[in-house]
Amino acid sequence: MGETLSSPSLLKPGEWEYLTSEMRMTAAESSDRKLSISSRDLLNKQRCVEYLEQLGVMYESPSISVTASTFSKRYAFLIVSPALYAITMYNKGFDLSIDNCNVESAYRNEDSWQPKLRLGHVGITEPDGVSRDEWREAQPDGGNRAEWRDGMIRSIFADHLAAVWRSISKAARIPMSLLWENTAIFVYVLYEKRMAEAASAEEKLRRQEDFDYLIHHAPASLFGEKQNPLAAYYSPKCEVPGSAEPIRLRKTCCLYYKLSDGGEDYCPTCPLVKRGLACTPAL
Repeated sequence: MGETLSSPSLLKPGEWEYLTSEMRMTAAESSDRKLSISSRDLLNKQRCVEYLEQLGVMYESPSISVTASTFSKRYAFLIVSPALYAITMYNKGFDLSIDNCNVESAYRNEDSWQPKLRLGHVGITEPDGVSRDEWREAQPDGGNRAEWRDGMIRSIFADHLAAVWRSISKAARIPMSLLWENTAIFVYVLYEKRMAEAASAEEKLRRQEDFDYLIHHAPASLFGEKQNPLAAYYSPKCEVPGSAEPIRLRKTCCLYYKLSDGGEDYCPTCPLVKRGLACTPAL
């Protein structure tokens, strides 16, 4: 069962249950404070380094850069997946400001670290300008969804992830490009698979419109970058030897193979894999 909000009217029960069971949102603090952290603390270089070092022990990671890349996948999922899912599927937005977000340590099957996202307060905003609970920021008038959507995208990416990625990039000396591609893959999977499978007829139209906007039309300013990072890593899926389904090859290596004992456990989409044949675009 899903967790209970203090103000159930903010989200429909089924919506909150889905976000807690599938998107790893939570209303509770974790008892494991060592591997829990506020998003604000990630912007402090010393605190960020200390936290990555603690995670490195848990991951048995060979370096802070490998730890940072691995953690960025967890963090990107926590921020973009529930936020974008709510925007497109529920037409609702959360307050994802840095000071409202917390990583809560959690495990799945006792050995797989799967942290959760806890919001300090669960305020909801909608395209019609309605703002509920404690979140009282000005919203666009007249039900302008495009303007509302831009505001939500900016709050997720430019105001939040861009700042955290810059901090982690400096702390771990890891390229921003790697962190952004780690983010982009979750956006693609979210829209191409999870939403596509669950959407109603109305939601399918909104899914296609929102996804098309994110990867083709959203200005770089909404991401706090010189170019749209979701557009930069989006490419056609390819037919490759050994893969049952078409895949989208990465442009950067996420360093996952360095966590394996043998040093050769590459991701299926890794650009370092010698495939022998050129990628054939899927029809």
